[in-house]
Amino acid sequence: MLILFDPLRHAITGHLVVTTAEQGWDRLANGWLLAAAEEAGFDILVTADKGFLYQQDLTGRRIGIVVLSRGNWPDVRASLDQIRDALTAVMPGVCLLVRCAPESR
Repeated sequence: MLILFDPLRHAITGHLVVTTAEQGWDRLANGWLLAAAEEAGFDILVTADKGFLYQQDLTGRRIGIVVLSRGNWPDVRASLDQIRDALTAVMPGVCLLVRCAPESR
C-alpha cells in the first residue's frame, strides 16, 4: 500500500510511506494535495489536518484518508496500533478519524 505521511515512515512496516516534501507537495492546499496524491496513485493520505473531516467531498475518490487527532510524534507513536487498524480499514472515498491519546509519562 502506498501511504503519504512522514512520521509513519519507520513505524509502519509493509507499506511504502512517502512524504509531501519528497513529492514536492508540502505547500499544496488540502484539495490540491488530495488530487495530486490520488493522481499519483496513493492509496491513503494520512494527515493531522482535521479539515479533511468536513472540508473535502470524497464522493467518487479512489483514495482513503486517515486523520490523526494529534500530529505530534509521541502521541502518534502511542497510538500506532489504532493507526494500523485504520490503515487496514479505510476504503477509497472514506475519511477515518484516529483519536491519538497523549503519550503516557
